[in-house]
Amino acid sequence: MNVKSFFNCVSPRLLTSLQFLYHFHKPLNWFRPKDLNEKINWLKFNSDTSLWTLCADKYRVRQYIHEKGLDDTLVKLYGVWEKAEDVDWDSLPDSFVLKANNGSGDILVCKDKNKLDIENTVKKYSALLSKSFSETNGEPHYAAMKPCMIAEEVLDCKKQPIETDTLIDYKIWCFDGKPHHIWACFNRHQGSVEVATYDLDWKRHDECSVFTSHYKQAQSDLPKPVSLDKMLEIVSKLSCGIPQVRVDLYEVDGKPYFGEMTFSSAGGFMNFYTSQFLREMGDLVDLSLAKRK
Repeated sequence: MNVKSFFNCVSPRLLTSLQFLYHFHKPLNWFRPKDLNEKINWLKFNSDTSLWTLCADKYRVRQYIHEKGLDDTLVKLYGVWEKAEDVDWDSLPDSFVLKANNGSGDILVCKDKNKLDIENTVKKYSALLSKSFSETNGEPHYAAMKPCMIAEEVLDCKKQPIETDTLIDYKIWCFDGKPHHIWACFNRHQGSVEVATYDLDWKRHDECSVFTSHYKQAQSDLPKPVSLDKMLEIVSKLSCGIPQVRVDLYEVDGKPYFGEMTFSSAGGFMNFYTSQFLREMGDLVDLSLAKRK
């Protein structure tokens, strides 16, 4: 058991307090949270996060999308399995995407099934399904997820507003049904990704970001998505009644596709926004909307 897992077993809230102190060199204000990180952490432990558990689950969120009447935004699903050993490889097409439902950064894009090392893939996903974010980042809503893995269609990067190495991830921050800004991430490589922040009129705001060796300043401007208005309509519908959530979308061939919903971005320890911008977003989080435990 590592140190984080130990403290999580003792007290997830204590683990969160220690991590916050480590990252920001100040104590987390549990009694009067102000910025977005503080309010995310307050919500993790003081509100009913059952919706978080449903919607942060990369498979079961499909139920929520269906209930909102947005099935047309879902990427085609090829299969779902509780164990990596149960994957029916013969039933999958030559190209597909594999995901664990309860993790992050564990996506495998297979472009040629004949070249896939199935044995190592099974080992990798067996390990992923056996662990939970709740153990390392003090995120209790992940502990309630029933692990599984899914296979989905590969979206074509060449059919985006500009051709990039990976899909452009339009991460749209929303507060009770009101989209606030778009954090665009693209050209993901091992250990780094290019990022740029845009307002709802698609004006770029680098002054809101803190660039690091991982989150690199985008070297070029992204064109405004063809379906931006539709994207904003989608995220408004999905986030209505939720104090804060980040909804991630893609655009391929002018059509928006749902990616995921994230309620505890970076575990509530975001270091890629300025303190001023985090405070601005924190002011938009109405904690009275949260259903208390």
